[in-house]
Amino acid sequence: MLARRRDFHMSFRHLPPLTTVFVVIVAAVAVAADRDSSWKIDAPIVTYWAGPLLTDAVARQMAEGGWNLVWCGEKELDVAQRHGLRAQLQDGLLAPGTLDKPEQRAKLDALIARVRNHPALYSYFITDEPSAAGFPALGKLVAYLRERDPAHLAYINLFPTYASNEQLGTKGDKITAYQEHLRQYVNVVKPSLVSYDHYQFAKQGDNADYFLNLMMIRRTALEARVPFLNIVQACTWTPSMRVPGPDELRYLIYTTLAYGGQGVSYYVYCHPGHTGAIALADGTPTPLYNALKSLNREFVAIAKELQPLRSLAVYHAGMSPPGSDPLPPKASFQFDPPVAPLAYSPPERVRGLLLGYFGADSKPPSHVVAVNLDYKAETRGVLTGPGSLAGFDAASGVWSAATGPRLELRLPPGGGKLVRAEK
Repeated sequence: MLARRRDFHMSFRHLPPLTTVFVVIVAAVAVAADRDSSWKIDAPIVTYWAGPLLTDAVARQMAEGGWNLVWCGEKELDVAQRHGLRAQLQDGLLAPGTLDKPEQRAKLDALIARVRNHPALYSYFITDEPSAAGFPALGKLVAYLRERDPAHLAYINLFPTYASNEQLGTKGDKITAYQEHLRQYVNVVKPSLVSYDHYQFAKQGDNADYFLNLMMIRRTALEARVPFLNIVQACTWTPSMRVPGPDELRYLIYTTLAYGGQGVSYYVYCHPGHTGAIALADGTPTPLYNALKSLNREFVAIAKELQPLRSLAVYHAGMSPPGSDPLPPKASFQFDPPVAPLAYSPPERVRGLLLGYFGADSKPPSHVVAVNLDYKAETRGVLTGPGSLAGFDAASGVWSAATGPRLELRLPPGGGKLVRAEK
């Protein structure tokens, strides 16, 4: 696109001045139109992986539960619209091989033409957990969709850190191979959003790399200047994994927020061979659904407040799992009294507190998300900051009055609080 614009200007350089000015104006308007029509995340994403066919009853249940992005085929787009939901389109044509077959490519073009102006359409589902070997073909498809429909996301989900080198398509130790996988993904595919999954809750304890994976995804998304989405565990599908409870889901939501996530997805909503989940096969909500009715809305409310800001740093106080940075002694936001260091030995659960710093680029942090990492016990403490502190009520969407540089926190198991410093 940039090359074509350059040729456009060069071909008119001998025109009379007024004509040249007119052409420049038209070109500038075209560039602005391209920019304005590009995909934007808008409301932070709350979605799921593996759900039932989207009927009116299912859509109503999801809307009531705080989900705002549903999966569907073309025929179900109207269902999503009726319930105020955004839709992620699934279609067999949304595959790299389609571009190599003229007849299939024509069908893809026709599909895009039919759906791109549908009010419910939000994204196109492309694939799940691709190898780096597939990135060039995926990059071509993403670019193809972006050229024909820049307003909608081409969605791809990535492997977690515990994928093998063969799965990732890269070499080296765990961190080296995964970092190279992410680097190639961003450079070759050029995504508008980074999505990944990491399932941490095993029968014998917790996966030690949850925060390592969060850190690496956060860093990749920041460098690419795109948002990221975390797919978290909401069921079991094998004897080695356990079903998380509501407090563990709260922990996953608030740690995602503290690391700067703008989307959360649950594996699974409802699917054969999976136990726990958010709904039973007949659609009956489980205890997780009832807990997420409020937690989903808390996630959206806090993530929306953080959208204009940039994730500046994430610090752990207490235990230091792999990939974490300890809270510096003179950091802007602190706990009083300081949280004593704790030894960490996986697969035990991580305990302590977490601070995610946010603010404008090149400026000191103005906001912080404080999280209780113990999903089995409430914690209380005092947060101190660089100005008069105000807390955000995620349930009502209202900030409290700032009362000074100290704010008392009462955090439920796995819960958190958004705080800002007012000068």
